[in-house]
Amino acid sequence: MLTLYGETFPSRLLLGTAAYPTPEILKQSVQTARPAMITVSLRRAGSGGEAHGQGFWSLLQESGVPVLPNTAGCQSIQEAVTTAQMAREVFETDWIKLELIGDDDTLQPDVFQLVEAAEILIKDGFKVLPYCTEDLIAGRRLLDAGCQALMPWAAPIGTGLGAVHAYALNVLRER
Repeated sequence: MLTLYGETFPSRLLLGTAAYPTPEILKQSVQTARPAMITVSLRRAGSGGEAHGQGFWSLLQESGVPVLPNTAGCQSIQEAVTTAQMAREVFETDWIKLELIGDDDTLQPDVFQLVEAAEILIKDGFKVLPYCTEDLIAGRRLLDAGCQALMPWAAPIGTGLGAVHAYALNVLRER
C-alpha cells in the first residue's frame, strides 16, 4: 500500500510508459504489474504515431490505473510549470511527476530549479512527485516545499548501472 497526499494506492509501484516496442506489450506490462500509477509524458502522448495520440490515451484509460503525467524534457522552471498546467488539463489530474533536466547527456535533474518549480506547483494545487538526485539537502528542500515523496534517480538514465550511490539513497530514505 502507498499513501500520498491523502490518497491510498494498492501498490507502491509506478510504471513508465516510454520505450515499449508495441502498445500491446505496454498493455500486458500494466496488467501484470498492477502499478499504483502509470507515468506518461505530455510531450510523448501528444506526438504522432500509432503508439501515441488517441490510441495511446485509450489504452491508458482502459487500464483503469491512475495516470501520473510528467514534465519530461523540461529544462527551465517556466517550461516545467507550463507543461504541468497543460498536463493537468489534458489528463484531468493534479498529480505531476516533476522532471527538470540539468544535463542533456545524463538527464541528471537540476535540483536548484526543481525546488523552485515544486514550490510554484504546490502553491497552484499540484501533488508533486519530484524526480531528483540522491542529494540529502535537495531532498530536504523539496520536502520543505511541500512534496510528500521524492523520486531519486539511482544512476544516469539508460546506463543500467543500478544504484550507483546506494549509501546516499539509504541515508535519504532514512531521513
